[in-house]
Amino acid sequence: MTRVREWGLQDRPLNTVQFESPSHTGMLLCGLNTLRTRGWLLDVTLLAEGEAFQAHRAVLASCSDYFRAMFTDAMRESRQSEICLNGVTAAGIRLLLDYAYTSRLALNLANIQDVLSAASHIQVVAVVEACSNYLQAQLDLENCVDLATIAETYSLSQLRRRVYRLMCGHLCEFSRQPDFHRLSPGQLEHLLACDFPVDCPEGEVLRIVTRWVRWDLPQRLSCLPRLLRRVHFSEIAPWDMEASLQAAVTGPTCYQDQQLYRLVIAETCRQTRVPLPTPSPTPSTALVNSRGMEMAVVKVGGFGIAGITNEITYFLPSAGKWRHLTTIPHVEQCNFGTVVLDNELYVVGGCFNQSLQENIHPFGFFYSPRYNKWSTMAPMQRERCRFSLNVLGGRLYAIGGASEADDVMVGEDGEVSACERYDPETDCWECVRPLPGYRTQHAGAVWGNRQLYVCGGLDRDLVLSSMRCYDIASDTWESRAPMLAPRADHIMLALGERLYVCGGWAEDAETGNRILVDTIDVYDVSTDSWKVVSRVPTPRAHAGIVGVGSKIYIIGGFRGDALFDRATAVIECYDLETDSWTTGDKYPHEIWEHTCVTLYIPRCRDDMEVLAGQGRG
Repeated sequence: MTRVREWGLQDRPLNTVQFESPSHTGMLLCGLNTLRTRGWLLDVTLLAEGEAFQAHRAVLASCSDYFRAMFTDAMRESRQSEICLNGVTAAGIRLLLDYAYTSRLALNLANIQDVLSAASHIQVVAVVEACSNYLQAQLDLENCVDLATIAETYSLSQLRRRVYRLMCGHLCEFSRQPDFHRLSPGQLEHLLACDFPVDCPEGEVLRIVTRWVRWDLPQRLSCLPRLLRRVHFSEIAPWDMEASLQAAVTGPTCYQDQQLYRLVIAETCRQTRVPLPTPSPTPSTALVNSRGMEMAVVKVGGFGIAGITNEITYFLPSAGKWRHLTTIPHVEQCNFGTVVLDNELYVVGGCFNQSLQENIHPFGFFYSPRYNKWSTMAPMQRERCRFSLNVLGGRLYAIGGASEADDVMVGEDGEVSACERYDPETDCWECVRPLPGYRTQHAGAVWGNRQLYVCGGLDRDLVLSSMRCYDIASDTWESRAPMLAPRADHIMLALGERLYVCGGWAEDAETGNRILVDTIDVYDVSTDSWKVVSRVPTPRAHAGIVGVGSKIYIIGGFRGDALFDRATAVIECYDLETDSWTTGDKYPHEIWEHTCVTLYIPRCRDDMEVLAGQGRG
């Protein structure tokens, strides 16, 4: 206060200013390292592999939990000038000391184990994490067994997770490498117990397990019962089970071969509770293997308060939340076709806005949730939007819709709508018999494995109720009983032995205004007849509608052309078996003109949650 009085400042505010030097941290480290290199103020010596390293206790305690506890607790070492470090290398300690005094560390394949061992021993957490990240970047199938051992030795959970996910994702290739047989019994059991997707059917998983056992049959046979409990026998088709047994036991001649054979049979019966049926070929399933996968409801594109979006989100029942999955790799678009084939999501055609003009395009893409990857496919022969896209006989069928030119096609009996199909094996589209009549904004569904049904939609300004059936064998269209009422922008689902029509709108005969169709109607293929089965509690247009088992989910949409409110996020479920409705948690925000499908998604994904009130999907 005296100095303030001398300067005549006692009656003025203090005017405090906070000063922080951005270079101070670097200067401090540089100064401490200078003290170390010149041998000044050193107060402790570390001994490793016969080499001595001098340092400052304060520096060691500031960056190592191990030394902090040693120097601040009443331990004998806190009073010693020399500390012997057993179990670590001199090279590792030298590099860690350089890091402590400079904050820099050069990791490479020659020193990574020395550094990791030393950092784990003296508990330098930041360096342990850096080593884990470095090893994750070096991970491949050639070193994954060694990295699994390192991860388990030093409790590197993130590295361990990455290693086993890689092994599972490339199990076929990995199992044919010599290093695969270096897996310990515990490591193989953990691999089988991991909830990660694998790239082969469960029958191949069984063959991989038995190959590992037969590599050293006398020593490994005792591990087989524990390993077999991790094989999902219920997912192995009978014909594949027979092939697995033949591959596992090439003629049970010795006692150990007989033991292996009996153990496999016993575990099969234990899990299935029934004897093995007579082997018979079965068609391949769309999903290679359900390991690590869970069926999700997927919302594709659509509109929200912020406008059009290409965002794709999904809902896993086990997580109970909507999460972001991916984005359609195209300029933001709408009115495209979506289907799922072999657990890959296809997004084909659609339209987008450019300079206030609608542009229709023929391009398509497909997404693999297993590999989180988009691929391009051949464009359709004709640009389309507001068409139906369905899978029939392993091929994609694009039916009708609007095109850029919107030219009139005329067939033998009048106007027709162009149709084409896509073969994923050849990546080619080819024309098929056109659909009689002009039709857009209709619905399509496949029944059995040879018939495609199309109903409703628009013929220019006329809302249709007619239905047609396409036969894949004869390449012909036939008329079927019309719907009970005209509809457009609706959905048709094949559930069980019947076809269900939901949602959509029609026109009021007197006013010409759009009215929402609130019934769910069912079509019986065997009797060629329709009937109403239920009414939607919250009628909506442009909702996402999807069938899961015996349930129909209606997600989002809006209740009229001029009414937008929280009802547009409502999710309602109709149970066909109980003929009852339930209301689930709302979608996080309002959505409409989206499509919904079911897709198996890896449970191990760590995607961002869709937050309430977000403007994009």
